[in-house]
Amino acid sequence: MQFEVRALSPDHRVTELVVDAADESDARAQIERQGLYASAVRPVRKLKPGKSGSGKLSLVLFSQELLALLTAGLSIVEGLEALLEKEADERTRSVLQRLLAGLREGKRFSGVLAEQPHLFPPLYVGIVRAAEGTSDLPRSLARFISYQERVDAVRNKIISAAIYPVILLLVGGGVSFFLIGYVVPRFADVYKGTGRSLPWMSQLLLNWGTFASANAREVMVGVALALALIVLAVRRAIAQGGLMRLLGRIPGVGERMHIYELSRLYLTLGMLLEGGIPIVPALETVQGIVSPGIRDHVQRAAEQIQSGAPASLAFETNMLCTPISLRMLRVGERSGELGSMLTQSAKFYDGEITRWIDRFTRTFEPLLMAAIGIVVGFIVVLLYMPIFDLAGSLS
Repeated sequence: MQFEVRALSPDHRVTELVVDAADESDARAQIERQGLYASAVRPVRKLKPGKSGSGKLSLVLFSQELLALLTAGLSIVEGLEALLEKEADERTRSVLQRLLAGLREGKRFSGVLAEQPHLFPPLYVGIVRAAEGTSDLPRSLARFISYQERVDAVRNKIISAAIYPVILLLVGGGVSFFLIGYVVPRFADVYKGTGRSLPWMSQLLLNWGTFASANAREVMVGVALALALIVLAVRRAIAQGGLMRLLGRIPGVGERMHIYELSRLYLTLGMLLEGGIPIVPALETVQGIVSPGIRDHVQRAAEQIQSGAPASLAFETNMLCTPISLRMLRVGERSGELGSMLTQSAKFYDGEITRWIDRFTRTFEPLLMAAIGIVVGFIVVLLYMPIFDLAGSLS
């Protein structure tokens, strides 16, 4: 069990620690063995599932603040103490206290990070571990910040491009549902007593309106269940990678998705190689962040490289490169700058993906608006066709 301890040092400095102990007495005994006086001991509050510090601690912000302190000349312990002093959120303070407690016990920084995998992924732990071997943690943190900013830039571009089509679909679907679920039943009641024959498509629509009017509660429950099942199916497909495989089969889109995945792979590998991690451990690290579609290819490429094959040949054999990236890989192997070449390949394909997204949105959005307008207009025309027919007979 973990306890938060407020202790007083012999030089009258107040220190906050987090210790693992069987009970409060054991925690006090551990503190006293370190030459400190425990003034307050309390159990660490357990976070509810889904409410872990991951919702508060931003890796990029944490790295930026720690980098600024390390660049100013502070040690890693002093930097974490400074972050703890200015932090007001209890959950983030608990994370920082655990890091400090591990460092004061003599553990390596990468080791105490690895003890909190829900906050610090293997990729982050790996670059810190490599930096410990070269004693250049600030440069590795700066490299991670640059990496994450580039990943977020492309991701935000994709999300921004998807927002407007999603809004159009929601508005168009809402209008269509309102017409079919509310307006059509009202028109069905009006036309029911006329005794006139209606066009067959209008009759089908009005038959649905009559059914919906007579079974309004059952229809609403059925629609709600259908929406819930669709949302559940989409979430499961995303979690299992099925949605990505389905999108990958769409002509044009599948090729761009493959390039996007390769770009993320190159960028991550480039950061790890530039940080001093050998290529085989780097490939093993990135297997946890790539999609299931290329994970097996990455694993086979790592096995070939470990057997002595050149990286460019292993990537080409396992379909992990394009003609342009293959040439850049070969140049990187000859010059000894493989990490830099992978980063340059990722930059090249990020620009290509961004341009494709711009072209796609400029084409897709007008087509989507036209499709929604056609659906809504079709429903309205079917509703008013009997009125046109009646007006013609009266004239």
